[in-house]
Amino acid sequence: MKKSLLVIIGLTSGLVAAGMTQVQVQAQAVDTIDPVLRGRIDRIASQVLEQRGVPSASIAVVKGGKIVYTHAYGLAHLNPDVKATSEMRYSIGSVSKQFTAAAILILQEQGKLSLDDVVEKYVPGLTRGNEVTIRQILSHTSGYQDYWPEDYLMTPMMKQESAQQILDTWAKKPLDFEPGAKWQYSNTNYVIAGEIVEKVSGQRLMEFLGEHVFHPLGMKSVWDSDETKLTSTDATPYVRAALGPLRPAPKEGRGWMFAAGELAMTPHDLALWDESLIAQTVLKPESYTQMFTEVKLKDGKGSRYGLGVEVTQRDGRRSIEHSGEVTGFVSDNEVLVDDGVAVAVLTNHMAGGAEEIAQLVASTVAGAGAQTEAEKQTLAIYRGLQNGQIDRGLLAPNLNDYFSEQTVGDFKDSLAPLGEPLTFKQMHEELRGGMTLRVFRVVYPGKRLSLSTYTYPDGKLEQFLVSPAD
Repeated sequence: MKKSLLVIIGLTSGLVAAGMTQVQVQAQAVDTIDPVLRGRIDRIASQVLEQRGVPSASIAVVKGGKIVYTHAYGLAHLNPDVKATSEMRYSIGSVSKQFTAAAILILQEQGKLSLDDVVEKYVPGLTRGNEVTIRQILSHTSGYQDYWPEDYLMTPMMKQESAQQILDTWAKKPLDFEPGAKWQYSNTNYVIAGEIVEKVSGQRLMEFLGEHVFHPLGMKSVWDSDETKLTSTDATPYVRAALGPLRPAPKEGRGWMFAAGELAMTPHDLALWDESLIAQTVLKPESYTQMFTEVKLKDGKGSRYGLGVEVTQRDGRRSIEHSGEVTGFVSDNEVLVDDGVAVAVLTNHMAGGAEEIAQLVASTVAGAGAQTEAEKQTLAIYRGLQNGQIDRGLLAPNLNDYFSEQTVGDFKDSLAPLGEPLTFKQMHEELRGGMTLRVFRVVYPGKRLSLSTYTYPDGKLEQFLVSPAD
């Protein structure tokens, strides 16, 4: 476990909590997005899937704090081929961790525990459990060793295992580092967290989340994939050995994903959770502050991780994000909380692509709107060079000399095969040498380019250079 817009109906609250009974999930697609923006989103998803060789992706997009679009791409099942639909559930893997962290925060709000309590208080017998705090296990700064760092399913993990057996094996070893001294991703931390939730609340983790999160938000498709395999009406997970054919993925044994990656759902329902993160409707404001705040290490350095979520900057915007991986499924959930934008992407292959789609779509949605005149002009010149053409009336003498016949040919030969960019955006502007420097980012599936221009006050271009982005 690494780190289609619909209204779902038809599951009773008890089934959501237990996630054990097969039912027919019905859905109504939502599409209230601008057609031009929808086209850009569809092209991003389709091109990334093709480039990565992923069978399917299902997405939900939040804009203005509300779900505005959901769509599924590709095939959910192979042999025979079945198209993916937005009604299908996918495992979300470690995106589940933010729900476990939310359960802990709810218990803190109820006065039943504190993030600064030591884990020994609730789960005795763990290595240095009288020093490691709940905050440290939720932020991966505890030092407990990860029980599943591998990116494939090992034979022992195909058999049933209990949370206590996992802790006996991995949480009673010597710590990998002093508590709070380093950040190191560890699924073991969240097994401990799940045990704490169950002991303090007196409920199963899924029942607690159902009562306090899933039911209030109307997340009716949620499924406990640790307890029961997804149904034939959901997406099928696939794996590939080297560059070989896609094959159905094996299933983890019961118990291995508990509290660290047990959830499956539709992107729509994950986006309902994202709406709540933006509007802060499930937890108290101070709980969201703690969840979204980067945990600092003992030496004062940042960890880029809060409580169950990564805390980063995307194009200068605050991003609350997490990826997920269980055998045959990869997911990514990107929430630009200050912009009211979120993108949930679920895929059914371990080749990746979910994170790339989520980040590109989130950036596109957050930056949606009319292009600036500089972006329009620069993109037009870029497209012209892809066709071996340049309007020399736009060029100052030095740049006119630079674009020799050979240089124009090199631009065409290297850029034309890339086709139309997924996104083309100005990232920086400053004055230098009596000119305006502008830097643009040009994005393709698996490739990012940097384009820089210098422009004189009269509009003539002194520079137009393209290079691989750092």
